[in-house]
Amino acid sequence: MSWLIRFVLFSLLITLVVRAALRFFAGVVEGASGGVRSAPPATTKMVKDPVCGTYVVPSKALTASRGDQTAWFCSPECQHTWQRR
Repeated sequence: MSWLIRFVLFSLLITLVVRAALRFFAGVVEGASGGVRSAPPATTKMVKDPVCGTYVVPSKALTASRGDQTAWFCSPECQHTWQRR
């Protein structure tokens, strides 16, 4: 019975080693062929919060205006600080 357990464990070990080796070599081939995955190109221009300097996406940021000047903010605290100035 112990030989059966050893055989099963050895088979699992060999399977894991072979799969790891195949994935490693597939990654090497992908990298060598120029198929490196990269971040998608940025399609939205980000704007800088004038209070804390954080860059935010305009469509998701808080805004406030003074005359013809519009500012974008990362948080209500930054928005209130800018409005009090």
